Amino acid sequence: MPTAMTTKGQVTVPQKVRKAMSLLPGCKVEFEINESGQTVMRKCGPVEERGPDRFDEVAGTADIKWNTDELMALLRGED
Repeated sequence: MPTAMTTKGQVTVPQKVRKAMSLLPGCKVEFEINESGQTVMRKCGPVEERGPDRFDEVAGTADIKWNTDELMALLRGED
């Protein structure tokens, strides 16, 4: 399962690995190099509690009912 590293050293953990390790957003992992020179990733510590998503809190609260054409005309500056 190859994955590319970003310039900041970030990688995406493949879904198959996340499922196998029960990794959820907020899970902490640690990396170690064993005696054979292999890199080992371990799940550690409890999942950090995350507050409610700021977008979930406001979803559906807008009181302006535009259709797509009206909104696009507004954004494009069309009269």
